[in-house]
Amino acid sequence: MKQILLALSLCLFVTTASAAKDDDALPGLWKSRLWLGPVARGPLSIEKSGRGYSADMMGYAIDVQQHGGELAFSLPNALGSFRAKLERDGVLHGFWFPPGPQGDKYDHASPVVLKPEGKGRWRGQVVPFADTFTFYLLITPRADGTMSALLRNPERDIGAQRGVSRIVRDGDAIKLLNDKGEVVSAGRYDTEEHILTLPFYSRGGSFDFRHDGDASDFYPRGKHPAIYTYRPPAVRRDGWRVASLKEVDVDQAEIERTIQLLIDAPMEQRDTPKVHALLVARHGKLVLEEYFHGFSRDMLHDTRSAAKSMTAVIAGAAMEAGLPVKLSQPVYATMGFPADDPRKKAMTLEHLLTMSGGFLCDDTVETLPGSEELMLNQTAEPDYYKFTLTVPLVTPPGENAVYCSAMPHLALGVVGKAAGESPLYLFDRLVARPMQITHYAYGLDPVGHPYGGGGMQFEARDFMKFGQLMLNGGTWDGKRVTRRAFAARAVSPIYHLRGMGYGYLWWVIDYPYKDRMVRAYYAGGAGGQNITVIPELDLVVTSFGGNYSSPGTHYVTRELIPKYLLPAVREKGDDVSAPVVPRETNYQFPIGDIKDGSRIGGSK
Repeated sequence: MKQILLALSLCLFVTTASAAKDDDALPGLWKSRLWLGPVARGPLSIEKSGRGYSADMMGYAIDVQQHGGELAFSLPNALGSFRAKLERDGVLHGFWFPPGPQGDKYDHASPVVLKPEGKGRWRGQVVPFADTFTFYLLITPRADGTMSALLRNPERDIGAQRGVSRIVRDGDAIKLLNDKGEVVSAGRYDTEEHILTLPFYSRGGSFDFRHDGDASDFYPRGKHPAIYTYRPPAVRRDGWRVASLKEVDVDQAEIERTIQLLIDAPMEQRDTPKVHALLVARHGKLVLEEYFHGFSRDMLHDTRSAAKSMTAVIAGAAMEAGLPVKLSQPVYATMGFPADDPRKKAMTLEHLLTMSGGFLCDDTVETLPGSEELMLNQTAEPDYYKFTLTVPLVTPPGENAVYCSAMPHLALGVVGKAAGESPLYLFDRLVARPMQITHYAYGLDPVGHPYGGGGMQFEARDFMKFGQLMLNGGTWDGKRVTRRAFAARAVSPIYHLRGMGYGYLWWVIDYPYKDRMVRAYYAGGAGGQNITVIPELDLVVTSFGGNYSSPGTHYVTRELIPKYLLPAVREKGDDVSAPVVPRETNYQFPIGDIKDGSRIGGSK
């Protein structure tokens, strides 16, 4: 009997010691990343023989269809499709359309260029947007014996969105809980392989977490970063002239302190701003280009609603190109859609560009008929143009501006209909190519229309070009993209919206600088995607970020720029030996006690 009790005691001791050891293994930093495709990519060639065309890609030989001036084909097994036009330069310019990604609301189209390779043959590369989803999980023991959990997700900020705060283990079972004690995800802990498996089915499936080291991209530049030393940006063949901070009268020491501030940010706190990229240009020269959290200059980044401003640029470019597009373009007549309200007949393209179409819509109220959240989640009408056109009006067009993402999307549709060409081709030919932008991804609605309400993917240097374009009065590197008058109007305050001025899908604000206020305008998107332009200082600041569901979404525009960057900018006659003093401010950009949505200067 004593031997049996001894054996049971020994077994209990080993089991308890093993469980304690396993619990000790949980604290620390974990990482998981899923690659969600697309699979189809690589060389593509198209050959003309007789009256037809054939394509060769991924070992498939496919007949190419001709319709409406386009060449098109689809790979077997729904791997993706291709559309292109043969232009006067003899080059096939087109787009690759991958199958719908998991976890996103719409697909992304990527540009493809096939250059002549002998008579009747074209060749190029398909480089689609790579859809990845990443989680970092920081587990920390608490004094009461429980364990806190910080879930970080650079693509969508899911951890903050769902309020993850705690992890609970019961044997091999693992649960992530939110602030309310609700289960966010329930999975398993493999004690032998030391793998945490947690499902996030709406984001691609189950994620296997493994321990991550001190060099993890959870931190801006590792857990133990080196002291930052400034270096001018690299010279590339992308149209940007490059200079040093000193050459454009920006205080280098203060910029170094600012970048160090970002590098040393306490990532163990949920609401710490996550800046993925910060770029500065002055006098038309790129002088600062820094990346964090594993992002780099060659990576595409979601720009969210900042891409609304690109919709305005496309409209302006179409007008500059002499296409039959005008600000007074009637929306319903152009779209060939019956107006069920007489007031809708007066709606114009300009109303959509200023968010003053009058629709019963406000993106902050998800239950309203025209809200973006309702539009994206419903399936009854996959054509977002038709969805928006049926939304009832609450005010006559032009009377009031309300933030509504469906309106810039419809505006893009109006431009395409009036021009007689897909906005995809319009953007590529009239905007991207003149601005030397070759790597981007355009989000699509469920029926394949390019989404004008946001979500375009850009490299940071290319994204920044749109700010310089507007600062230059509609030109980039000497090439005119929009008319000067259109560019000026687009970034002028036409309506009061959310406490700021609003032009053609560009925000207008005033910043404190020295002893005065300076006018600025910016393209802004959730998470910290921004292009801020301050004409008086000949300055452009661009950022990418990951605070999609946490307070840091406005960190660069409302904290970093007024408090740290602007004090480092010198004007002619400044004492360069004087120390830079960061401004203490939580400036909120007030424009006065004026009714939100009202037209500046009253009605027309």
